[in-house]
Amino acid sequence: MEIILYLSVAVIAIAFLVLVIYLAKTLKSLQGTLDNVSHTLAGLERQLDGVTKETTVLLHKTNSLATDIQQKSENLNSVVTAVKEVGDSVRKFNGSIQKITSSVNTQLEQNKDKISQVVQWSNVLLEIKDKWKMRKEDPYQYNVSEKQMLPPERQRERSRY
Repeated sequence: MEIILYLSVAVIAIAFLVLVIYLAKTLKSLQGTLDNVSHTLAGLERQLDGVTKETTVLLHKTNSLATDIQQKSENLNSVVTAVKEVGDSVRKFNGSIQKITSSVNTQLEQNKDKISQVVQWSNVLLEIKDKWKMRKEDPYQYNVSEKQMLPPERQRERSRY
């Protein structure tokens, strides 16, 4: 019975040895995998650092761009306000011109007869001025009794005398 006991202990020792060998192989394989994961994580950490730096630079540029856009928007607001004020001024000016035009038209309608008389009198005065001028230039061509110009043949006759 002792032999069975020794054999059992030997089988247990062999089984334990096989278990330790397989466990060592598994742990070595796991060590290799963990080393690969460690290298991968180190690479990812470097890449993440690069991405973080680029993101920081991009964030700074975005902030400066947003500030620039805000300043330009404020400047553009003042331009829009100025254009609006110019539009209001033009609208008021047009309203004033329309009122003046309406007033002038009303005055013209009210004074139409007077204007017509002034035009007629001015035409009469211009005719008198022209006749007076012609009379000063050549008194023999103008027949005072008939109040008109003599025909050319009669003008020649008069010029002989």
